[in-house]
Amino acid sequence: MRLVATVVLILAIALGASAQNAVERGKYLVSVMDCHGCHTPFKNGAPDMTRMLMGHPQDIKITTAPVTPAGWGMVVADTNTAWSGPWGVSFTTNLTPDTTGIGSWSEEAFVNTIRKGKHLGTGRDILPPMPWASYNKLTEADLKAIYAYLKTIPKISNRVPAPLPPAKK
Repeated sequence: MRLVATVVLILAIALGASAQNAVERGKYLVSVMDCHGCHTPFKNGAPDMTRMLMGHPQDIKITTAPVTPAGWGMVVADTNTAWSGPWGVSFTTNLTPDTTGIGSWSEEAFVNTIRKGKHLGTGRDILPPMPWASYNKLTEADLKAIYAYLKTIPKISNRVPAPLPPAKK
């Protein structure tokens, strides 16, 4: 009986450590992959960590795509959370665990979003500048670690708008 209890305790500690390691790995990956560079609104030219990973601020309304100047491939908002190009306007997603972010997403939906380049793994295309075609080469464990970390960050209620069509020329 004592041996069984010891084995159970060791397994519980190992699984807990493994989950903690996944969260730490996810935090590391979010940092080195520069998720804050687009999903955290900029203030004075740098990510404003008081709005960490909340995506495009809902109070900054963009209703039409700006005309891209000749010779330019895209135009970027001051917040670095809205990008306009030949595809239209894309807004960076709220990655916080709030229900307006990824709070209702399953781990499977998150992984499939990156793997397939589709919103929730089955919806609309993920638009530029999101480098999902590079990120889809991450291991399953790394994608799950990113998801695990994102589920631990502070919730921020922020409803990001849907993408807009391209500007008319």
